[in-house]
Amino acid sequence: MAILTLIRHGQSIYNLENLFTGNVDVALTPLGKEEAKQAGIKLKNFEYNIAYTSVLKRAEESLRIILEVIHQTTIPIIADKALNERRYGSLQGQNKDEVSKKYSSEQVEIWRRSYDIRPPDGESLADTYDRVVPYFRKEIEPKLRTGQNVLIVAHGNSLRALVMYLEGISKTEIVSFEIPTGLPRHYVFDANLKIKSVKYL
Repeated sequence: MAILTLIRHGQSIYNLENLFTGNVDVALTPLGKEEAKQAGIKLKNFEYNIAYTSVLKRAEESLRIILEVIHQTTIPIIADKALNERRYGSLQGQNKDEVSKKYSSEQVEIWRRSYDIRPPDGESLADTYDRVVPYFRKEIEPKLRTGQNVLIVAHGNSLRALVMYLEGISKTEIVSFEIPTGLPRHYVFDANLKIKSVKYL
């Protein structure tokens, strides 16, 4: 048996300012740091063998806070760009409301939520899936198969892609699936890596 916990980083500065973030490397807000702390409090009864994060500081900082809260700062940490947030291309750094006025709210919603439609010069969720899932299968699944407990702190879309894979969510169902910031999504697997339970903590 093994456990896997997925956590979306806490609120970032761009989240607060209602800007498209993508792979822009912005820091957490004070609320974001508190969200990470609260996530850690929910994980105090679990022990992890290894942790993964992206190379973006909002995820790395969230992970650091969580590990401090659960007193597990000595476990191995692997940061990889495969777990980065999807690129929003030319929309990055722009205000979401202003972009909606320019292109229409319907178009923006398609860019944000659809599976395989890219924003201008950016990545679709399908593109994100194609880098997140192979990395997970190569690097993380073998750890789970040997009974190691894994913690991943990453981003809304990189984690949506991973949840699609883990739970068999369809391209149409994923459109309405949202991962809240700082709320652990917790999986328990059997010895064959079949999901025994999944829930938010």
